[in-house]
Amino acid sequence: MYRSLGAFIEALEQAGELHRVKAKVSPMLEIAEIADRVSKSPAQPGSGAASFDPHHAHLGGKALLFEHVEGSDIPVLINAFGSYRRMEMALGCTDGGFAVLAERVARLAKPEPPHGLVEKLKKIPELAKIASLPPRVVRQGACQEVVTTGDEVDLHRLPIIKCWPHDGDPSAFGLPDVDEGISTRAGEGRYITFGGIHTIAPEDAGKADGVPRSSRNVGMYRAQLLDRNHTVMHWHMHHDGARHWRRWKDKGEPMPVALALGGDSVLPYCATAPLPPGISELMFAGFLNDGPIDMVRCRTVDLHVPANCEIVLEGHVSVGAGPPGWEPRSGTPLGDEAAFEGPFGDHTGFYSLPDRYPVFTVTAVTHRRSPIYPTTIVGLPPQEDYYMGKATERIFLPLLQTIVPDILDYDLPMFGAFHNCVFVRIRKEYPLQARRVMHAIWGAGQMAWTKFVIVVDEHVDVHDHEQVLFHLCANVDPGRDLELVHGPLDILDHAAPQLGAGHKMGIDATAKIDGEQVGGHAVRDWPKLIEMDEQTRSLVDLRWAEYGL
Repeated sequence: MYRSLGAFIEALEQAGELHRVKAKVSPMLEIAEIADRVSKSPAQPGSGAASFDPHHAHLGGKALLFEHVEGSDIPVLINAFGSYRRMEMALGCTDGGFAVLAERVARLAKPEPPHGLVEKLKKIPELAKIASLPPRVVRQGACQEVVTTGDEVDLHRLPIIKCWPHDGDPSAFGLPDVDEGISTRAGEGRYITFGGIHTIAPEDAGKADGVPRSSRNVGMYRAQLLDRNHTVMHWHMHHDGARHWRRWKDKGEPMPVALALGGDSVLPYCATAPLPPGISELMFAGFLNDGPIDMVRCRTVDLHVPANCEIVLEGHVSVGAGPPGWEPRSGTPLGDEAAFEGPFGDHTGFYSLPDRYPVFTVTAVTHRRSPIYPTTIVGLPPQEDYYMGKATERIFLPLLQTIVPDILDYDLPMFGAFHNCVFVRIRKEYPLQARRVMHAIWGAGQMAWTKFVIVVDEHVDVHDHEQVLFHLCANVDPGRDLELVHGPLDILDHAAPQLGAGHKMGIDATAKIDGEQVGGHAVRDWPKLIEMDEQTRSLVDLRWAEYGL
C-alpha cells in the first residue's frame, strides 16, 4: 500500500508499470482513445490471476502519465489500476494476490473464539489492530497546500477529460436539448470519473470528528462538468450517497459534499467495495492499509477528506431536484436545482441515457502544490474498473459465503459487465438447492441487481466459461430448470422495461436428483460424466516420455 498517489506512481515506475507520455495531448477524446488501446494490450501478470481469469491475466498495458495536457498545467494519470499486478500493488498483496486479502476478510467474517488464557493473550494484538483502523483526524494535509475559494474557483483549470464522442450530447440520441437554469452544454461532455465522493447523514453534521462509522460514506460517482463552479452529481437511487441526499432533502438543507482525487492507493478501490451496513469505506481502507487513513477538515464544508489527496472539490449538492427517471419528452419540467446529466459512455459498453440529477456547487478547490489529476475511462471491458471488480469478486468471496454458505466459488464474467451475469458453484445436497442459492444471491447486497444467475455442480470450474456453458447445455431443460422473477435491476440496464426494474433469470445447470421432478414425471437416471480412471492416467503420466510425443 502507498500513502499517496505520488508514492504509488514512483513504485509503478520502479516496477516498469508506468509510461510517461511527454507529447502534448488533448483532454477531449485523445487521452481516452490512447488509454483504451493500452488497457487492452499485454501486461505483466498478477499473482495467481491465471487461476480465476486465464483470458485476461496478461492484459492491461501500463499506467499512463500524461505530462503535458492542453488547457491545464496539471499532469493526468490514467490506467493506474488497469491490470491485476497494479491492483495488487495498490492493495499491498503482490505476494499471494487477492487470496491473501480474502483470507483476512474470512478471519473477520468468521472469527474463531479463543480457548484458554494463552489464546486470549494472542488475540490482544489483533484486537488492538482493529481498534486502530478508523480514520484519524490530523490538523494539516498536503491536499490543502493551495486553497481557492469563492469567485476564484475555476474547474476548467483541471484537465477533466471527455471519454466518448457523444458524452454530454442528448441530441445524438434524438432527445431535446433541455436548457433550464444551468446548461450542461457548457461542460463539453467532460466528466470527473475517479473521485471519491464524501458524504454524511444530516443528523451527524456538525460533529464530524466523532461520526459513527456507519454514517460516513465514500462512493465513486461520476460528476459531469457544467461550468467553472458546477458539476452534476450522478448517484443511482440505491447508492449510499443518494440515500444521504434524500435525508438532506427531507431536512430541506443543501447537502455538504467533498470530491477527493488521489490519496492512499487503497482509496479508489474502497470507494467501490460492496461493504456490509455499518462498515465504512474509510474503515475498510484502514483495514487494507494496516493503519488509519489520515483525514483533514475541509475549508468550506463540515466534512473531512483524506489528508494525502491530490485535489479536493468542496461544496453543496442541491436538494430541490426531483428523483431520477425523468423523461424529457413527458412535458414535465426539469425542476429547480437539477441538471440534464448525460449521455455517458458507460462500463456496460453502451451510453447511459440522459436523466435528471442534482447540481453540485463548488465552494472551494484545494490541492497539493504540484498535483496530479487521476482519472479513468469506462467502456467496453476490460478497463480499470474490470480489474477492480474482479478484485472484489475474489476478496469478498468469504463474506458472500457467510450469507450463502452453499457457495463454493463464483465468477463474474467480463461479458456480464458485473451486474448482468454470475456463475455459481455449489456442493449439491438436496432438491431445489440451486433455486435457494439464486434467491439468496438476489438478496445479498449489490448482488441483488444480477440479471442472470447460473448454478453448476462442485466439479465445474466456474472460471472456465466454456465448461460452464457445456454443463448448461447438457443439464438444463428450459421447462424445468429456469427461475424467472421480477425485481430491482441495475439502473444502467437499458433492456429493463422500466428504470431499475425488470425480470431476472436463474438457471439450474446442476445434475438433477430425486425430488426435482416436474409434472409428475420422475427424474430420469442421470448419466455420469466421461473421465479416465486414475490408474490409467497415472500409467500414461509415468510413460509419457516413451511415447515420443
